[in-house]
Amino acid sequence: MKALLAGVAGAGLAILAGYALAGGDQIERMTTTKMESFELDSIVWKDEPVLPGEAKSSVVIGDPSKPGVFMVYLKFPANYEIPAHTHPFTEVVTVLKGSVWNGMGEKLDRQKGEKLGVGASFTLPAEHAHYLWNEDESVVLLTATGPWNITYINPADDPRKK
Repeated sequence: MKALLAGVAGAGLAILAGYALAGGDQIERMTTTKMESFELDSIVWKDEPVLPGEAKSSVVIGDPSKPGVFMVYLKFPANYEIPAHTHPFTEVVTVLKGSVWNGMGEKLDRQKGEKLGVGASFTLPAEHAHYLWNEDESVVLLTATGPWNITYINPADDPRKK
């Protein structure tokens, strides 16, 4: 009986601890109503208003504007830069085509950064200042939690304010 009570108490504490560690956040689980396949050559791209220049995006699953997990393709033209910025939640970025450079800090510096090729991924903690650039056209897969947002370190870099 003591072992049963200890087990129930332990399970209860684990649940409460998990809730406390999550900060009480409740998000929707990723769901879909149909099976879909995606090929980079046949994706319908749209302008991405939170990114500068000619960046394009295509949602794979989820809704970046709502709480919950989402996945989106991002396509960058050659010689593209995303100035230093942060995001409110952790992100995982996987390179699918070309290569990208990811740098850490509050100012884009092409002398500092890590070059990532096809198949490479990187993770970014929430509110972690970073920047990105490329030399050739590239496509990445972004996996993150919404609502997605970008806060540019220099507000003048924000294309939504131009």
